[in-house]
Amino acid sequence: MAKAVNKKRILIYSLVFSPDGVSTAHLYSDLVLGFKKKGYKVTVLTTTPHYNLTSESLIAQPLKKKFFGLLYTSIFNGVKVYHVPLKKYKNHLIRILSFVYWHIASFIVGIFIKKPDIILTPSPPLTNGLFAILLAKIKGSKSIYNVQEIYPDLLINLGFIRNGFFINILKIIEKWVYNMSDIITTIDNQFYNIIKSRIKEKNKLIIIPNFVDTELYSTKSSVSLPVDFKKKEDYTDILYAGNIGLAQEWDLILNLAKEIREFKINIWIVGEGLMKVYLKSEIEKYKLNNIKLLPYYDKKYMPAINLFADIYFIVMNKKVEKYGFPSKVYSIMASGKPMIVVSSKDTPIVSFLKDTNAALLVTDHSLSKFKKEILKLHNSIDLRNKLGSNGRQEIIKKYSKKVVINQYVRLFDTLS
Repeated sequence: MAKAVNKKRILIYSLVFSPDGVSTAHLYSDLVLGFKKKGYKVTVLTTTPHYNLTSESLIAQPLKKKFFGLLYTSIFNGVKVYHVPLKKYKNHLIRILSFVYWHIASFIVGIFIKKPDIILTPSPPLTNGLFAILLAKIKGSKSIYNVQEIYPDLLINLGFIRNGFFINILKIIEKWVYNMSDIITTIDNQFYNIIKSRIKEKNKLIIIPNFVDTELYSTKSSVSLPVDFKKKEDYTDILYAGNIGLAQEWDLILNLAKEIREFKINIWIVGEGLMKVYLKSEIEKYKLNNIKLLPYYDKKYMPAINLFADIYFIVMNKKVEKYGFPSKVYSIMASGKPMIVVSSKDTPIVSFLKDTNAALLVTDHSLSKFKKEILKLHNSIDLRNKLGSNGRQEIIKKYSKKVVINQYVRLFDTLS
């Protein structure tokens, strides 16, 4: 007979979820499948998809309009999903009002959802944690705040928030969220060390890393590549796939492209985001024919796209590299692909990779070192294979879906 704990109700309260295509949506989709497999009754409260949406994903998980479009519902592998409308408006005021509407409307919807035993919510945004706590208090549930990125630090360092009064308000909310949540989980030691000084009860803070589906992301794929991906004989293909936003140092990548024109190396950048227009204009301005800029593709193609790359690169923006961790690292390693990562020494990604021997690290953000490491891998297939194999082994041992889901189950067991 199944343990009673496996009949607990879990509410996922997240800004993004399937059929959205952003990394946190993929992560939480996998978590939901894992929880369901373990016997939990899972419900999801989220937004309508507004990141990296494809027609294929909407066909697979169609949204049904409720209450004249004030709410939508869908079914994700047998799990009920409630979607509150939200769009990425260009006008900042409309965007803020839309965000306020999401919080108020989702809170009202949450009131009418059958009482969950546990409410699990990821950051960003910080305000999700606030509303999840309030909902948990009303429903008599336990709240778990999962820190994927550290807010408001990330927004402050990017320069999005400069007003001192507003910064103080957000820091008060941050402290309140940390101290009023029943549990705070974060993904690595670097984040843990930053957060622990901001929380009174240190025992409420634990580390549960992100993970990857090692069956989906492996050294082989049954999915065909999109037609845009074509190999040129004797060329090395280096690739980035993900959000083309402010978390990456795009000027360094553009300068690298200028430096390596003479070599048989193609740079592939796949995705969407705030900086894509700038990137496209710079590629055209400097006639950087060695950069291939492509759109976002449905998740089902990502295992094959990962395998297309000879080398994967991640170049972190110095302003925010301490407060975020690109979850794509797990899928790259699971695919047996080597990486070159540009990020300072005291950052989560370098802390994670430094002892794995799965990546070459450029910790001074210098163009000369970046170019040197690219050429080192360009010239050595053996080194590529060694780094890729090490990465795959590390993921299977510590960061597979099964391993991490079991950590969550053990945590749920402690909450009554």
